[in-house]
Amino acid sequence: MTRAASASLSLAFVASDRPEAEEARARLSERYGAVPVAQADVVVALGGDGFMLETLHNNLQLRTPVYGMNRGSVGFLMNDYEEDDLPQRLAEADRTVIHPLQMDAWTDSGQVHSGLAINEISLLRQTRQSAKLRISINDKVRMEELTCDGCMVATPAGSTAYNLSAHGPIIPLDAPSLALTPISAFRPRRWRGALLSHTAKVRFDILEPDKRPVSATADNFEVRRVSRVDVRERRDISLVMLFDANRSYEERVMAEQFAS
Repeated sequence: MTRAASASLSLAFVASDRPEAEEARARLSERYGAVPVAQADVVVALGGDGFMLETLHNNLQLRTPVYGMNRGSVGFLMNDYEEDDLPQRLAEADRTVIHPLQMDAWTDSGQVHSGLAINEISLLRQTRQSAKLRISINDKVRMEELTCDGCMVATPAGSTAYNLSAHGPIIPLDAPSLALTPISAFRPRRWRGALLSHTAKVRFDILEPDKRPVSATADNFEVRRVSRVDVRERRDISLVMLFDANRSYEERVMAEQFAS
């Protein structure tokens, strides 16, 4: 993109409810001009990683590129906050395409609920009783019984979030992979999860659901007392995130893996 083209970009600024984010939106809107999200070439999200996820979810229909600047507490998915030269930063930014996960969750009453996750789909025990799960990959049972607090399937974008806290692997954003990561696995005690192809279809069957109820969550959409959960990537949905050329997401992933 040329400098002239970058200067002509229509920008929408959205902010979290943190005061510093709201103040930044007001200043940037006055300096660079602002249009409604539906008319923007780029959406500039001001907040933390949670707000970036919220912005991407809100953008599922329009799929406008999103450029985040950190005005929150966690900013792994965000660029550094700097008010100068924003059009040029956007012109030089690296484009990263991500695809969400589809969750189809059946409750013990037979209803099915569907949701999309940009970070991860997680299953968690609802009571003091541990969860018992059967895991199938592409219709083949791979683990007859996992006793745990829960389990998740994480996208590359989500691999640095809850997945990393549960000791799952960090996945580069352009890797065609998903992370299957247990949460406090009790039996088999030494199982640490698996790396799956992005084409994998994962099925969780909840064992003893009456005694050991389990909830399923796709980012911030939760279904309780599930009996079965299917997970697959939605390759037909493409969301674009923009990162500064001198501090790309790939560089952050590499630095995180070698952090002391």
